[in-house]
Amino acid sequence: MRFQAPESLSEQIAQHLGQRIITSDLKPGERIQELKVAGELNVSRGSVREALLILQRRHLVEIFPRRGAVVSSLTPDIVNSLYDIYIDLLCMLGRKVLERWSGDQLAGVMSQVGELQAVIDALNSSDGDAAEQVIDAGFGVMRYAYRLVENPFLEETLENFRPAISRTYYVALDNFREEFGETARFFKQLGEAAASGDSERLQASIRAFAEHQRQQVLALLQDEAEA
Repeated sequence: MRFQAPESLSEQIAQHLGQRIITSDLKPGERIQELKVAGELNVSRGSVREALLILQRRHLVEIFPRRGAVVSSLTPDIVNSLYDIYIDLLCMLGRKVLERWSGDQLAGVMSQVGELQAVIDALNSSDGDAAEQVIDAGFGVMRYAYRLVENPFLEETLENFRPAISRTYYVALDNFREEFGETARFFKQLGEAAASGDSERLQASIRAFAEHQRQQVLALLQDEAEA
């Protein structure tokens, strides 16, 4: 693979490696060798080093003296800490959308939800990239909400959480086939709550789905620990 746009080269490398971590192509505890990655991607070792620092800030890798970068582990404490904050931020985003917009002005939200439903309907959950497509479509709804709220601080904070949340979301979708249907039902509920201007219902839907997802991931980690 060859990357272009030198001004964003490290970010491109970080996204490439981050996606491999999110989809478990790179496993927890696996070492990421700068020289090997640089050779595979035909980029400088310095650019890879900068990319790893980006991934460290996104909690996808840990960097140790003399050992280098390794894929970070998913632990119950990490998962709980992540969801404790992320759920509140999502509820804030939903609440702010309804404070600023209502009725027909939210037609775009329903359109985004419809697009996500179409993605899920068109997928066979056994497809290799089905989970990735659903995750990307789900974040498309969130990106639309950013534009409605126009709060750069909230947007930046949520986007910084995106890689870590995508990783746990992928774990749930990849291990529980019924999660595709759960995701479709959640976004349908979300759209209906938004269209009716019901902030409490919208936030309750967000919390219920996120808590459900949290428990799915924690159950998998428990199974791995007992195996």
